[in-house]
Amino acid sequence: MLHGEAIEPPPLWLMRQAGRYLPEYREIRSKAPDFLGFCFDPDLATEATLQPIRRYGFDAAILFSDILTVPHALGARVWFAEGEGPRLEPVRDARAADALQFDATKLAPVYETVRRVRAALPASTTLLGFAGAPWTVAAYMVEGSGSRDWIEAKRWAYGRDGFDLLIDRLVDATVEHLALQLEAGADAVQIFDSWAGALDPAGFERFVIEPTRRIVGRLKQRVPGARVIGFPRQAGALYPRYADATGVDGMSLDSGVPLDWAVGAIDRKVALQGNLDPLRLLAGGASLDASVDAIRRATHGRSFIFNLGHGVLPPTPPEHVAQLVERVRA
Repeated sequence: MLHGEAIEPPPLWLMRQAGRYLPEYREIRSKAPDFLGFCFDPDLATEATLQPIRRYGFDAAILFSDILTVPHALGARVWFAEGEGPRLEPVRDARAADALQFDATKLAPVYETVRRVRAALPASTTLLGFAGAPWTVAAYMVEGSGSRDWIEAKRWAYGRDGFDLLIDRLVDATVEHLALQLEAGADAVQIFDSWAGALDPAGFERFVIEPTRRIVGRLKQRVPGARVIGFPRQAGALYPRYADATGVDGMSLDSGVPLDWAVGAIDRKVALQGNLDPLRLLAGGASLDASVDAIRRATHGRSFIFNLGHGVLPPTPPEHVAQLVERVRA
């Protein structure tokens, strides 16, 4: 699919396809002491990755893990507050950034999970690895948690020295982390830049496009034939620039992107992925069917992977996901 060919019906997988909307996921989640412990338990992480494949027969499995495992491996303190989300000890100056050193042995359980999942999957099912993009991971590290406006991260990025050093550390770590996933058996990887849309155009060029370009280039040198999907969420009119400049093989689109525009504006050598609104999936019924059909029409004849514009929402009824799979493949 990431070689530029169009397939009908299109391949299908969903971001957060392994998650709290599935009762079998909730059952195994209760066995882990905390979320990072869940990610670092190959038995549980392998089972979580495989559950949606067994239930729905998606064309790709995505490794069950988290983008904040990389700060953990860099030596930052990371934890998840129940019901509140991620927490990190903030990194807010060049000295703190310089102290970060990536230790891949801390993520050995993640690569073991990749090996186990690849061995358990049929050859016809793609295994995707992933990492957070440097800007998005840096934003969490600087703020110390999620944020609506990323004030501390943008204040440092736009106004003080040292932020480039943090980005450089994250570029190096991300290349290593993705390469080790590919070497363990992942068929392709996705780079999640969930907060790319928070930056102005100059910031987007410097902190989204340039680090991603470096990651993709170095990864393909290290792992010949590596295939990479980028997801600069809420990039808007900058999606075509990202596709042209970074070297990605595929690009995921959020739900706000008009597909008619994207199909014409983005180079055809880059596969498109997306972009059903997760709320359409939550609602189900005729609205879901109509949205699926509209996406199929807009992307017909284009190299395309059917997905959501973001992740499956926890309240989503599992039967709505079954409806989606049936409609895409009808």
